[in-house]
Amino acid sequence: MTNKLFYGDNLGVLREHIADESVDLVYLDPPFNSNANYNILFKSPKGAAADSQIEAFEDTWHYGPEAAQAFHEVMTSGNTDVANLLRAMQEFLGQNDMMAYLAMMAVRLIELHRVLKPTGSLYLHCDPTASHYLKLLLDGVFGADKFRNEVTWKRTFAHGSAKPFGPVHDTLLFYSKSDQYLWNDIKVGHDEGYIEKHFRSFDEAKQDRFQAISLTGAGVRNGTAERSGAA
Repeated sequence: MTNKLFYGDNLGVLREHIADESVDLVYLDPPFNSNANYNILFKSPKGAAADSQIEAFEDTWHYGPEAAQAFHEVMTSGNTDVANLLRAMQEFLGQNDMMAYLAMMAVRLIELHRVLKPTGSLYLHCDPTASHYLKLLLDGVFGADKFRNEVTWKRTFAHGSAKPFGPVHDTLLFYSKSDQYLWNDIKVGHDEGYIEKHFRSFDEAKQDRFQAISLTGAGVRNGTAERSGAA
């Protein structure tokens, strides 16, 4: 499948249109359950707000029939790890807004795991409001050993807060479906200023710059020891 966009609830799209192990990469940036207004996501293609969709969306932040149905689907999904985790969360949190959010997320994470290829990876973008709960759910869905990284995305400026420290970052949780996941190294070229500052030596034979460094282990207990493996 290429060059195709779906408009609507991703749970229905996943179940009706996306085959098992057919997706290379999942990036999801769900609403963070942080009391922000996300209704714009549910405007119609013509720009008019769809009242029924907006109402249904707002209901997901309150524990009602939709959240109860999502919870039931997780309990009967066959994934005992996620079911046990979500049940424990409900015992701890009760049937509140956070629990509704987690139930709606859990049932979707199970589907996302299903559609990922064995070489696929998932990145979940969230904030500290629920990141700790979401990581537990992801551990249940993918397995704790499939957690690869937590990336902290620092904002330029923090929002002002009267008493606590201002929120200044988001979190990306990186999981793979298996140990054979695809990984492309991220390489960014140095700017001219960095090269001029750090690569000040020049090899005439190779016509290339290089960085002159000390071959002693500075900063370690025996800082005067020669660095091994240097030619």
